[in-house]
Amino acid sequence: MSVFSVFVHLVERFADVLEPLFHASAAAAAIILFTALVRLLVHPLSRAAARGQKARAALQPRIAELRGKHARDPEKLQRAVLELHAEEKVSPLSGCLPSLLQAPAFLLLYYVFSHSTIGGETNGLLTHRLLDAPLGDRWTDALAAGGMFGGAGLVYLALFAVVAAVATFGYRLARRTTAASAATVEEGTPGLGAVVKVMPFLSFFTLVTVAVVPLAAALYVVTSTAWSVVERAVLYR
Repeated sequence: MSVFSVFVHLVERFADVLEPLFHASAAAAAIILFTALVRLLVHPLSRAAARGQKARAALQPRIAELRGKHARDPEKLQRAVLELHAEEKVSPLSGCLPSLLQAPAFLLLYYVFSHSTIGGETNGLLTHRLLDAPLGDRWTDALAAGGMFGGAGLVYLALFAVVAAVATFGYRLARRTTAASAATVEEGTPGLGAVVKVMPFLSFFTLVTVAVVPLAAALYVVTSTAWSVVERAVLYR
């Protein structure tokens, strides 16, 4: 039995348990539960990333001294910052691990809800819905079926509203927590600081993702993004 077949059966079992509460939307609730379980598994890494970012912020005065000392020798400055990170056991890349480890779960959902058959059997999950929206459909399918204000279209409008609210809050929060680390990362790894600077805007990319992936994968993205914002607010307070 493939990992995709195992996942289908797992979601179906979750849906059976949740059916008395969520009825026809039980599979959608199961996907949200699955997302929460994934985030719980990577939470220790998120805590480690928060500690790493706080440690990098604490190194700012010492990095400022190195920047003044090696102002005319960028290569020597880079080596000195890397040595400081190694000495203090601070990794400039630790914050990327939680996102990277979630990628397989998202790809698993995307694959399962993009195929009508899994392991040679009909994919029963595609018959499930979130209210009027099939979990295997995309926003374009909802628009074609009933328009923006049809049953499925309204589900997507609600998701877009949630994502926009979460992204706005996440943007403001991330602006505060990444400003200091961007300069530190740039000193240690040239070019990576620019990536850190654009990270506050990534929450808004979720709007595009929700529009183009199957609804089940969109639910994963929305749930995970909301979790990330709440988690960041707690860990970086």
